[in-house]
Amino acid sequence: MTDHFAYIGLGCNVGDCRKNLRQALGNLEAHPSVSSVDVSSFYETKPLTCRVGCAHAETFLNAVAKVKTTLSYRILFEFLQKIEQDMGRQRNKPWGPRTIDLDLLLYDDTVVNEADLTIPHPQLHLRSFVLKGLCELAPDALHPVLGHTMCEIAGRINGGDYRLDANRSQLISITGNVCVGKSTLAARLARRLDATFIPEKFDENPFLPEVYAGKAELALDSELFFLNSRAVQLRSENLFTPHRYVSDYIFEQALIYASFWLNENDLAAYRKHYESASKEVEAPTLIIHMHDSLENCIQRIHQRNRPYEQQIETPFLEHLACGYDTLYTDYTVCPVMRIAPDQCWTAGQVDRIADEAQYYIAKAQE
Repeated sequence: MTDHFAYIGLGCNVGDCRKNLRQALGNLEAHPSVSSVDVSSFYETKPLTCRVGCAHAETFLNAVAKVKTTLSYRILFEFLQKIEQDMGRQRNKPWGPRTIDLDLLLYDDTVVNEADLTIPHPQLHLRSFVLKGLCELAPDALHPVLGHTMCEIAGRINGGDYRLDANRSQLISITGNVCVGKSTLAARLARRLDATFIPEKFDENPFLPEVYAGKAELALDSELFFLNSRAVQLRSENLFTPHRYVSDYIFEQALIYASFWLNENDLAAYRKHYESASKEVEAPTLIIHMHDSLENCIQRIHQRNRPYEQQIETPFLEHLACGYDTLYTDYTVCPVMRIAPDQCWTAGQVDRIADEAQYYIAKAQE
């Protein structure tokens, strides 16, 4: 019989969780068709946002097991359910307390979409408490649908845990340096995803050419124009649920630009406007951050040939690149996908990005 490798996510938040996890692992090992079980570290995990309002919101203990077995994915799945049942798992309340939770995360490179079973697990790429264990046991294993390693996928969520929420607008924000290709990708993704494109109104900013020409006294006016424009475009009341949107900027980039153009006093005043406006804007569901060398960006700026952009020099682009890197170092508002421009030139590449992006946004409730 053929050996298969499966990865099982384990979780518990009722009773002696460490004992419960070890009991479940023992039950797995005892099956005659399971030849080995390797286990990750145990992780304490705060409940997902949707559990916070529940009557029972105790900290979870999680782990991942790598199982070598001759069982089919269907028989293994049914065996996991039996272990849960035997250990007193109750399924009468979504997100309720769990004596044991056993999720079939991966089964070889098999993709399954059945009424009661989806492999890979449909939330795997959104859960750090699962990806931590997978990165321990199989850091280079590829997600059979997304096509990236477990460590690459884990890097997108930066230690956060997310759930898809169809009760909010689905906003994908494309970010990156000047002339990296944000607007082109955003417009193409919007068409591909049947979404509304939200472009930054740089051509309507009357102060921008003057600022690039060296008139520092107009920098605050320019940055406030952008801030107010973005705030109106991204105001939650203007983005309808559950419609999809794609913007070619992120609201938080305002401080990256402002910190370059504004002196200390103007920046302090600007921050007050920023803090007020930020309370009303919709947070993105997914960020796609485009990165490229400064040399390539400079070359595209010259090719695009907007007169006022010809004043842009490398220190400005370095500041923006550093600002984005700093922003995303510990960013946990939403997942962040990182791509290079040469990954989105062709229609096929854009289709691939769109297909992948849909795993990070919620579908409309039927």
